[in-house]
Amino acid sequence: MASADAFRVSSLKGKVALITGASSGIGAGTSVLFARLGALLALNGRDLENLHKVARQCSESGAAEPLLVPGDLTDEEVVKKTVEQTIAHYGRLDVLVNSAGILAMGSIETTDLAQYDKIMNVNVRSVYHLTQLCVPHLIKTKGSIVNVSSVNGQRAFPGVLAYCMSKSSIDQFTCCIALELASKQVRVNSVCPGVIITDVHKRAGLDEEQYAQFLAKCKQTHALGRPGEVEEVAQSIAFLASDAASFITGVNLPIDGGRHAMCPR
Repeated sequence: MASADAFRVSSLKGKVALITGASSGIGAGTSVLFARLGALLALNGRDLENLHKVARQCSESGAAEPLLVPGDLTDEEVVKKTVEQTIAHYGRLDVLVNSAGILAMGSIETTDLAQYDKIMNVNVRSVYHLTQLCVPHLIKTKGSIVNVSSVNGQRAFPGVLAYCMSKSSIDQFTCCIALELASKQVRVNSVCPGVIITDVHKRAGLDEEQYAQFLAKCKQTHALGRPGEVEEVAQSIAFLASDAASFITGVNLPIDGGRHAMCPR
């Protein structure tokens, strides 16, 4: 185990990584893990207070102090500034982790166009724009991209229509740009989490009792009989971003306790 850990540390050590959605959930957990693995970080998030907390956690692990590039990535100027400040500070970019995203409930009968546009703008359009601006820098370093998708992109679930559509878009985006950038040695992959214990479901409207019931249901909906932890997704993101995954591109990797493979009878 020690030698494997050492390899993983060396494979991210000194790499410059831009991580979005870093103020909470999977983005925050990934930031702290990358810091432990020696990466140099530029962290984006909308919650500035939380972003500072995550930055402190990164520094406490012995890593260099992260560059904070806060802001709402649906604002095109914020996207441009995020990339410009990262390059100005570090001089290069090796890894992009697109973790920023929102969840909202709603069906074809209840999801109005305003909600649809908000979800697609955050989960797809901003990812497209940021990635497009980062690609020239990633080509120079032969870097890698890891997108945070969801099992909702691979399987159909009622009641979260626009969210499912947005994550399906990310899966196709991942595969398409993996092929487009392969000749330039830039790898592109995504992770597709199942239910992971974060605040995203509560922010989408579940109260404490509903959330408890939702997690309890994971005993049936996930083959491994439980929800996942942020660290379990972060470890997979670190692997795909690192040189340990040097021959992997165009993969949408389920991190879902087997949920994607299930067909209840």
